Amino acid sequence: MKPNITTIPITEIFEETEGCPICRMHRMLEEQYVEYITGAAMMAPDVRVKTNEVGFCHRHFSMMVNTGPRLSNALLLQTHIDELRKKVFPKKDTDAADKKMIAAIRQNAGTCYVCDRIERDILHLLATVYVQFGADHDFRRQYADQDFICLDHYALIMGNVSKKNMDKKALPDFYAATNKLAHGYMDTLYDDVTHFTTMFDYRNAGGDYKNSKDAIERSIRFLTSYPVDENLK
Repeated sequence: MKPNITTIPITEIFEETEGCPICRMHRMLEEQYVEYITGAAMMAPDVRVKTNEVGFCHRHFSMMVNTGPRLSNALLLQTHIDELRKKVFPKKDTDAADKKMIAAIRQNAGTCYVCDRIERDILHLLATVYVQFGADHDFRRQYADQDFICLDHYALIMGNVSKKNMDKKALPDFYAATNKLAHGYMDTLYDDVTHFTTMFDYRNAGGDYKNSKDAIERSIRFLTSYPVDENLK
């Protein structure tokens, strides 16, 4: 398959094999949008209207603060807070908050501009993955050589593939490769976690941990799509 503007980013993602390739895809989009939101988007009225309305989740607020200019973050917060305070509090402090106000608070807690954009754009990238897998045997090998596909992204990638977006002759190979990368890796994690627990038996004192020393961290990464955050205590 001849490389083009849509396939090159996918090929670059799958050239690396450590971890889940869809997690790397997700991270690429995250970084692009966080940079965009605290940079060029500051002057885009349509984007500001949307960010004022939906805000950001804790993860993406944190990324924006850690990587973007502080003035940009302050301006985003200024207009978002102004929009939000009009929705969630009664006009008088002596008035009770009604159901709509409480619903607005709960809705805001579950919305994020960056998450919404990633959810949309990752489907476009996966569409290219499906086409490449069906048409390019080199990419099939690249796909099969991945370390694993995490549980959440296994559901995403398997839930969106069909005969409509992949050559039906390639589907069995795709299912087999994807199941091996997720189900096969989960079996390995189970064995590693099990071995790790047995090492706490006094009869195994001084024994070989084999590949189980980081089994907890690898399992959490597989189950949640994110590595353990060592800053959280």
